[in-house]
Amino acid sequence: MASITNIQELSKDHDIEKQSNNMEVEQNLEVLIVDYSKRAQWLRAAVLGANDGLLSTSSLMMGIGAIHQDSKSMILTGIAGLVAGACSMAIGEFVSVYSQYDIEMSQIKRENAIELFEEKKKKLPSPVQAAGASAFAFAIGAIVPLLGAAFVKDYHVRLGVVVGVVSLALLGFGGLSAYLGKAPFVKSSLRVLIGGWLAMGITFGFTKLVGVTGLYG
Repeated sequence: MASITNIQELSKDHDIEKQSNNMEVEQNLEVLIVDYSKRAQWLRAAVLGANDGLLSTSSLMMGIGAIHQDSKSMILTGIAGLVAGACSMAIGEFVSVYSQYDIEMSQIKRENAIELFEEKKKKLPSPVQAAGASAFAFAIGAIVPLLGAAFVKDYHVRLGVVVGVVSLALLGFGGLSAYLGKAPFVKSSLRVLIGGWLAMGITFGFTKLVGVTGLYG
């Protein structure tokens, strides 16, 4: 009887140890999942910001290219679009994240979690980092059409080069966004590409129409 009891106790100890090990593994997996999720969100936001910079700047350049054939006008328009867009993205992200920061800080104070204040404060999003990341991502995307137009003198070739490099970048950003979001690669990439073509085409055509009618002066 004593030996049977000992065996049962050892079995219970083994089960407890096994459960403890399983709990530790689950906790580690949970941490890894949370960390990956946060990293994926940041990467996806950066990709979307770069895509926005790429598309808005290239559309502006195509619009001004519809009425001015010199490279200087296109490049200056692109630079103005880069700076204005990056500032707009940074300020918008700063205000948005700071609002979230204030809300979460108020919640911490309402919970009277004074002893955990510093620990929870470290986990809150940084408005300055978010603003800087947003502006940087936008600028990275905006540089693509600028580089495409910078070294081409011929008007029609320049337009073709800008459309070409922007199309390749749109496919790349669309594919990366699909990978991060676990979406269909080809479908997502083509959706982004066609949307980019529509934006550039509409901007070019509308500005050309305004230029032909002489409404801009």
